[in-house]
Amino acid sequence: MPIEFLGYAATNDGSETHPRSGPSFDPDYTVRLARAHEEWGWDRVLFAYGSGSPDPAPATAYVAAHTEKLQLLLAHRPNVSYPTYAAKTFATLDRISDGRLCVHFITGGDDTEQAREGDFLSMAERYSRTGEYIGIVKRAWTEREPFSHHGWYFDFDSFVSDVFPAGDRRPLVSVGGCVPEAYAVGAAEADVYCLWGEPLDRTAEQIEAVRAASAAAGRAQPPRIQVAFRPILGATEELAWEKAHRILAAIKSNRRLSVVPAQSTGTRRLIAIAGHSERFDRALWTPAALATKGADNSNALVGTPETVAQALLDYYDLGVEIFSARGYDLLEDATEFGRHVIPIVREEAAKREAARAARKASGGTTAGPAPRGMAA
Repeated sequence: MPIEFLGYAATNDGSETHPRSGPSFDPDYTVRLARAHEEWGWDRVLFAYGSGSPDPAPATAYVAAHTEKLQLLLAHRPNVSYPTYAAKTFATLDRISDGRLCVHFITGGDDTEQAREGDFLSMAERYSRTGEYIGIVKRAWTEREPFSHHGWYFDFDSFVSDVFPAGDRRPLVSVGGCVPEAYAVGAAEADVYCLWGEPLDRTAEQIEAVRAASAAAGRAQPPRIQVAFRPILGATEELAWEKAHRILAAIKSNRRLSVVPAQSTGTRRLIAIAGHSERFDRALWTPAALATKGADNSNALVGTPETVAQALLDYYDLGVEIFSARGYDLLEDATEFGRHVIPIVREEAAKREAARAARKASGGTTAGPAPRGMAA
């Protein structure tokens, strides 16, 4: 299986452990962080979306102009623009970046955050809208003749775009969630399905749910699986755990950190897991999920680079192909993770694939999940 790493394209140096030192959009820092990812072996970076945050679309264009090969994952909420308009924006960004754009569609699990931009649909309705939205965007990317759509959420006649993605392929599409409605949308539309970092057994259950939904949808290839963590590295195990506890103390003392009760199913799952135990498996550590009330990606992998790499490989053996990782000192941690962890994971994953190929060539069975190609 191919293996990829997704970093975080922050527009300032703030995090849960310390306030930002400048404006919310700091152009110099944005480029420095993106170039660090590009230099240290990351495949792509995520431009996140928040109701009051800098618009990720122009930030993506800005980084595209200052990098050469780094892929760019743009987060987008279907409630903020009409799908035909969004499709043109995405296609233009794909042209600007010479085919490096990917799009992550956020359905939205927090009713309060969705309401800030006028979205009052229920969660089930939001997922239904997301599926309809993605289908329209894909048609706008690929159809050269006018087409009409008369659906539940969107209704238009005779649209045709004059801007299309670069080359002969469309941008990859990712979605996430841990409810049946999310699995159904991912089964129908996603190239990549995104999960928060949970213990191995719970992650395996979610992977099976995604695959079952894909099979039920008649899909030959399920989406690739992505899992997100907060890596905390140290030269020794002791130093890594000392660092983890310093980070937890900083999160708890950060008065500017807005912590509200979790609403989404995913964040409630993280809180429940953290309430059960602080540590799982090889290196998973959960207290930050409690400290942030399950906000976003909050479960950590703690240890030396070798320990964290082996922990990631445990997930790889379940069928995870893409790892999202974001530290607390964004620039330093992206560099350290890229320098010390990514090479180990890539090398060990290559060994696993070579062993599987050798067993297959000799007529033996292949242990572990079968290689899967990119979904169409």
